Amino acid sequence: MVICNFMKPIIGITAGDTNGVGYEVIIKALLESHMFEIMRPVIYGNAIVAKHHIQTLGEEWRNINWNNIDSPEQAKDSRLNMITCYPDNLPVTLGVPSEEANKAAKASLDRACRDLQEGKLAALVTAPLNKEALNGGHTEYLEKKFSAEIVQGGSKAPTGSLMMLCSEGLRVALVCNHVALADIPSQITEERILGKLEVLNKSLVRDFGLEKPRIAVLALNPHAGDAGLLGKEEQEIIVPAIQKANEQGIWAFGPYAADGFFGSGHFAHFDAVLAMYHDQGLIPFKTLDMSGVNYTAGLSIVRTSPDHGTGYDIAGKDSADPSSMRHAIYMALDVLRQRTEYDELCANPLPFIERDDKEGKPRREFIDFKTTTGGNRFNHISSDQVPSDQVSSTTKEQNA
Repeated sequence: MVICNFMKPIIGITAGDTNGVGYEVIIKALLESHMFEIMRPVIYGNAIVAKHHIQTLGEEWRNINWNNIDSPEQAKDSRLNMITCYPDNLPVTLGVPSEEANKAAKASLDRACRDLQEGKLAALVTAPLNKEALNGGHTEYLEKKFSAEIVQGGSKAPTGSLMMLCSEGLRVALVCNHVALADIPSQITEERILGKLEVLNKSLVRDFGLEKPRIAVLALNPHAGDAGLLGKEEQEIIVPAIQKANEQGIWAFGPYAADGFFGSGHFAHFDAVLAMYHDQGLIPFKTLDMSGVNYTAGLSIVRTSPDHGTGYDIAGKDSADPSSMRHAIYMALDVLRQRTEYDELCANPLPFIERDDKEGKPRREFIDFKTTTGGNRFNHISSDQVPSDQVSSTTKEQNA
């Protein structure tokens, strides 16, 4: 059973790369007075190693007493709880990647994942690490351990995970995460896009409380392929995937030419954007907001992370901004609460009632109280009623 009363959930926070800015942003984010009022933090790292980082910070951050514990159940209110995951004598060379730092980062993540699997944590927030530590990123690593399942044909199948960057006014999800640019075209398939749309739609409903989310899908090629002149992926792969998503009740629109989509503010018409590859989605996202949160959708657990990397260039200089780490903690708590409420509401759905229509044919219906009381403002709108300037798959950029 997850150790999580509603007011003080236990949140696990991995320290990340010991030579990066992980400890700095964690300490700065957690030592804001209100943080201890909303959770009990458990940091996975080492107090002695953390001291090396604290010595590089201003005087206001240096008076820290760690509560060293062996298990999350021992976490105390209003304390910086620490679970030791690697030796005190670990070499710390701020700003320099190292094999020792990689092993330490993986050790803290492994221990946190074990506690998550045993239900001892309510959610996980991960500080940045060097991808060499995992031979990939957090997203791929966590998918192997915590991928949720759906029932298909009477058997369970994994849904896969989805990397999604979130800020107050924008959510950008990716079809391809950390993939070499040369390998992207081979991974843009109808099945993959449809699967990502399914995970994204479910997460927007369950984790973010959106009843009928609208999703914009970006094109792969310039000008959305320009009617096949600049590539046929839009016509042969992306559009069919969108159509199949629509048949499943997913409000997906596009594909939109990526170059003008963000600069024009078009993203504001949608609840989320599905980009085809990493830089296509993350360059505009981080241009608009560098304090966003990396959220992993499609997992059985709640995991967030700052949207920046290890920050080797500023490690040890007391210049790392804790905003993204702070927002990652907030989002973990928000998603945890929203997911809990959603699951409770769906635990006992209203039963279908068999009735006969005017022609005597049987039909099934139920009363949807959310719809009848107003609910989402788009509930009553069908896709063909959305203004054409918001759903056109061939935008003006194609004529440029």
